[in-house]
Amino acid sequence: MKHAAHVLLVDDDASLLKLLGMRLESRGYKVTTAESGRQALERLEQVRPDLVLSDLRMDEMDGLALFHQLQKRAPGLPVIILTAHGSIPDAVSATRQGVFSFLTKPVDRDELFSAIDDALSQTQGGSVEAGDDSWRSAIITRSPQMERVLEQARMVAGSDVSVLVTGPSGSGKELMANAIHQASSRADKPFVAINCGALPEQLLESELFGHAKGAFTGAISQHEGLFQAADGGTLFLDEIGDMPLPLQVKLLRTLQDGQIRPLGSTASIGIDVRIISATHRDLDRAMSEGDFREDLYYRLNVVNLRLPPLKERAEDVPLLAKYLVTQAAERHKPFVKGFSPEALNLLASSAWPGNVRQLVNVVEQCVALTSSPIIPEALVSQALVAEENALPSFNDARAGFERSYLIKVLKITEGNVTQAARIAGRNRTDFYKLLGRHDLEPGIFKPGANAEEMG
Repeated sequence: MKHAAHVLLVDDDASLLKLLGMRLESRGYKVTTAESGRQALERLEQVRPDLVLSDLRMDEMDGLALFHQLQKRAPGLPVIILTAHGSIPDAVSATRQGVFSFLTKPVDRDELFSAIDDALSQTQGGSVEAGDDSWRSAIITRSPQMERVLEQARMVAGSDVSVLVTGPSGSGKELMANAIHQASSRADKPFVAINCGALPEQLLESELFGHAKGAFTGAISQHEGLFQAADGGTLFLDEIGDMPLPLQVKLLRTLQDGQIRPLGSTASIGIDVRIISATHRDLDRAMSEGDFREDLYYRLNVVNLRLPPLKERAEDVPLLAKYLVTQAAERHKPFVKGFSPEALNLLASSAWPGNVRQLVNVVEQCVALTSSPIIPEALVSQALVAEENALPSFNDARAGFERSYLIKVLKITEGNVTQAARIAGRNRTDFYKLLGRHDLEPGIFKPGANAEEMG
């Protein structure tokens, strides 16, 4: 076994826990133990197991209750349940609910290892072995929220289903797409990315599908598109929500037929490409407004991975800052060693509306301007002010205005959604969608609610 699979072992009998742990370690597994369901959930905040092996009968929280909690916190994490009170109804009920396997104690050694191997083989992403984290090396995190997304990414990597990565600008959607590619069986083939909002329609069509010689003015030779360039690998369509409607039709036909037709050509070309797309836009709203095709949405959104904004993973800021300062120092100023504790505290407590991309900018500015090996708090403060004064993108500016406006009308109406929607000139359904997009809860604006929660 090249990389040791990590097993979280849960049993309230300390002697059995130790014995089973030794048995698993002798087989080469990495083992973390917990003496209760509650302790197992605490362990999950600190470690990322490949599999959970739990006793069924435990005080406070039994094995099935633990399984349901694990499903919420780490969807898809395989669970094997052991019981000394094995019964057919229990086993049928557990496996119907999604428990991978149900074994009776005293468990047969070979039967246990066989069940563990089966569980791991079904949940491994294409070319990734248990315990091998090289596929996700570009994503630096210790956030449980981000770890859950990565666990889902690893699982979905093994199939060829289309994945839609959503999240705010600068949260790392392309890095996540590349990680899925690296964890898949296509890892040795190309990963090709394009921003669908950065090019005019005809140029985007030519880039994606290619064109024949003479297809349009300036097409002096045949051009192979990105679908062909990514053949056998993965094509990442960033900002898919900005793709013009005529191209959405052509993309849908390509996904249905597995063929492309270059611009100006009469011949179709077969392609084998896995599609991962991303957007920071609300595609439900875009569909309701007629800007995005519903049939294409369901083709692209087989699995949705939502990346949290940086403010929801504040524990990652010092980790990212230390990594980024090392990278920037290597490129520009090797004498720079890092941030002062006060500077790190300031970074960790900032709001980061521009997410990881904004943090990268701040670190780069600090390294460029520092004359000392340790970057002081004052320099971080200066870089943050400079970032705040930088002109935001149109989308960020619109989102910022929307959020401020919604907060204002909710404050005026003291959280009364009907009145607030009337002021905004929206129906209640649309208004609730807007509130959901900006994570605003009307209840916190009602009299007596904690004013600090109002954002």
